[in-house]
Amino acid sequence: MGKRSSIIKTLRDIALDHSDVAQPDLASMGREIGRVLHGRHADVIEALGPLRERRRGFERWMVAERARPGVSILVMAWPPGYATPVHDHGGLWGLEAMIAGALEVESFDKDDTDHSLRSTGRTWLGPGDATWFEAAEAHAHRCRNLSRHDTALTLHVYGGDLAQYLAYEQPGPSGHWIARPRQSIIAGRLTA
Repeated sequence: MGKRSSIIKTLRDIALDHSDVAQPDLASMGREIGRVLHGRHADVIEALGPLRERRRGFERWMVAERARPGVSILVMAWPPGYATPVHDHGGLWGLEAMIAGALEVESFDKDDTDHSLRSTGRTWLGPGDATWFEAAEAHAHRCRNLSRHDTALTLHVYGGDLAQYLAYEQPGPSGHWIARPRQSIIAGRLTA
């Protein structure tokens, strides 16, 4: 339990320290989290490995949250081949870092006037890699675990409570997307 608590505390403290301002330097946060994930990979896998073995579907685990300035830190478990719908983050800034496995992240720009989404590119993340987005209503993305066999784990830091967000569906070839409200379900709490 000591190593688990220690590595989770280290990652939590980095995220909290870097998010102590309204507009944090997400690149610096990503570099420091990535450095720890690379340098202490064995500790991270030992501490969070049981989440990879649970096989209970996509899960969000709360690590920490703070009200002012708002921040929430989560670990997410991605079953083999799992893909999220295209979704936004309620205008919050965010950072995603790979703990274990590989993830594809496809980003989109939203146009609320014609209800369209335009793909702006893909990013592939491996252990220790991070991607981030600034606080913007126009940002959305879709994430996919690239493995057909292994559960992936990611660390997420958001500029507030991401309790609700919008997921987007494209019902036909028209190019229009329908936004549907969703709620974040937390599977449990990881203690540091």
